[in-house]
This record gives sequence, C-alpha cells and structure tokens, in this order.
Amino acid sequence: MRVLVLNAGYEPLHTVSVPHAIRMLLRRVAEIHESDTGAGYGLFPRPRSVRLLRYVVMKWRHSQPPRWSRRGVLKRDNHICAYCGRTATTVDHVTPVSRGGARTSWLNTVAACGGTSRSCNARKADRLPEEAGMRLRFAPRVPSWDELSPLVVL
Repeated sequence: MRVLVLNAGYEPLHTVSVPHAIRMLLRRVAEIHESDTGAGYGLFPRPRSVRLLRYVVMKWRHSQPPRWSRRGVLKRDNHICAYCGRTATTVDHVTPVSRGGARTSWLNTVAACGGTSRSCNARKADRLPEEAGMRLRFAPRVPSWDELSPLVVL
C-alpha cells in the first residue's frame, strides 16, 4: 500500500510506502492528513495521506524532462501497442539500436505488444516500421511530469 504525500499547501508531491510515512511521522516532518479506520501501525493509525509541516519547493524537478524508463514509456502510451492497439507489455525501438537508434530516447521508443511470435514487437524485429509493413498509430513524444506522476486521487 502506498501513502500520498502532500506539500504543506496540500499539493500532491509523490507517494511513499507505509513504513516510510511512519518514519516521517516519527521525525515530525509530516502529520497524518487521512488514515484508514481500524487499521493501525504501531502507535499510529495506518495513513492514507500525510501532509508535510514545511513547504517543499519542487521547481528543480520540472526544469528538465523526465528521465526515460521502460515503465514511463508504457505509462505514456497507456499500455496500448503503437502498432495494433492491443495491450502493450513491452517497449519497441522505432529505429532499432542495431541501426543506430537511441536506446533510451523518448522519441525512439513506443509501447508494443510482445511475448508471442505473432506480436508486433516480434513481427517488426530488427527493421524500420516501413520495412516491416507496419504503421505507427501515434508518434512517440517526450511526456510531461504530470503524465508520469504515480499519484492517485483518493
């Protein structure tokens, strides 16, 4: 279970584990904003969200685009295959790495269905989409921080 961390002004920042949230409470850097009724964690009720006691400036986080990650590509593309529209389970390089494509570039990777010999990732293999007779349903792009945020509305 994850705990939502709110800034002192009630803006959502990120999520942490329950033990991490309890440590924040023990260090008195946060207070419980919302908790589960009946469920306890030591002396504290199990928190669903905690609020920081001091405001944290997060401008540095948004000064650069998010770092590339496999999980980020799947989230950016909503786990939808960029070639056929089915559920995506893997990441495909539009220009294969063996042909000079960037390994960790938002603009060279898309979500793709995989796992079988008939999947789009296997069909495309080490070719460009045009060479494999496949068409991208949407162009890869650099996502915003908000798109990749793990926060959930309580």
